[in-house]
Amino acid sequence: MLAEMPLNELRQARGLSQKMLAEVLHVQQPSIAKIEKRTDMYLSTLRSHIEAMGGELEVVARFPDGVVKISNFSELGKATPA
Repeated sequence: MLAEMPLNELRQARGLSQKMLAEVLHVQQPSIAKIEKRTDMYLSTLRSHIEAMGGELEVVARFPDGVVKISNFSELGKATPA
C-alpha cells in the first residue's frame, strides 16, 4: 500500500465500493461520494470513514526536530461512560 493517497483511492485499495462503505456507516452512497470530495471535514467524520475501512486514525504534528502524536483526538466521537 502507498504511504499517501486520497480517500477514494484508499477505499478502492481496501476493496470497498462506495455502497459497501455506506452500508457499514449506515448512510446513503451519495454521502460517501461527498466525503471523498471534501478537502475540509470534522476529524470525527474522517475517523468514522477510516474505521469503517478497518483502519485507525492518528493525528500527528511534524516538526523539524521530531514528530508528536496529538492525543486529545484519540477519544473524539467515542461514547463516554455516564
